[in-house]
Amino acid sequence: QVQLVESGGGLVQAGGSLRLSCAASGRTFGTYAMGWFRQAPGKGREFVAATTWSGGSIDYGDSVKGRFTISRDNAKNTVFLQMNSLKPEDTAVYYCAASRAVFAITPAWYDYWGQGTQVTVSA
Repeated sequence: QVQLVESGGGLVQAGGSLRLSCAASGRTFGTYAMGWFRQAPGKGREFVAATTWSGGSIDYGDSVKGRFTISRDNAKNTVFLQMNSLKPEDTAVYYCAASRAVFAITPAWYDYWGQGTQVTVSA
């Protein structure tokens, strides 16, 4: 069982930056692939970024490539999402998720989810 708690969301102006954190419980955190997804009002859950347990393989959604960076610290049971050059269209609830798969970019492959943290980008 893995419990995930996101933090770091907030209100930022366009062009600004935020760093999201996701703290995980459980001794086996280092064996899970981790991902970030987001969901804007009236839209489906969108893939943002994912990493393998080692961080050796990483992928990003097309809309955030070059602006967002995912990283993890297995010693601290934490995964991060550094978000730069934020745009109003990045406004959404951001979710952290853990997967038993080696690597995954679709929500259906994720086994555990956090409660989400709101990110709002003003124009």
